[in-house]
Amino acid sequence: MLVLYVLTFVKLKLQQKATEEQLRKIKEIQNAVKELPKEYFKYDEKNKRFELIEQISFDKKESAIKPQYENYLFKVGISIERLIDTLKAKKTSQNIGNIKYLVIIEGMSSNDNYQFNYELSYQRSLSLYNFWKRKMIYFDPDICEVQIAGSGIGGVGRDVIETNNQRFLIQIVPKIGEIK
Repeated sequence: MLVLYVLTFVKLKLQQKATEEQLRKIKEIQNAVKELPKEYFKYDEKNKRFELIEQISFDKKESAIKPQYENYLFKVGISIERLIDTLKAKKTSQNIGNIKYLVIIEGMSSNDNYQFNYELSYQRSLSLYNFWKRKMIYFDPDICEVQIAGSGIGGVGRDVIETNNQRFLIQIVPKIGEIK
């Protein structure tokens, strides 16, 4: 009985140590995304996400990026590209496991009874994606998947001033596979 107890105790201790190591790696992965440059991103505590510091807005019923935002969005794209490269290097050097990242470009629109708000919100996110492609900004597909989405007049964290919802959000989410 004593031998069985000791074996069980040792096995549980080993499992606990492995679980603690996995938790440490998960936290490390989640914190890596927080390395987004502070000159372009701020953390929204309420919605648990990073947002662009500069409010990028669109005209009603329009999805074209205004020229005044192009330089800023170019710098944002470069900073995300560098972050993805850094994350890939960390993954390789630290043997973290099967980790990938999802970059979500979520277009939004104002609740103004426009019949095509959901399509418009998608077009807004697609316009940013295409802008980055034209500027030769790519995210390594070995570690990163880009998702272009439109939440229309729905979504979490909408502004109470409806015209402020004529925008897009960029989110980077870790996709955690097996942690060893």
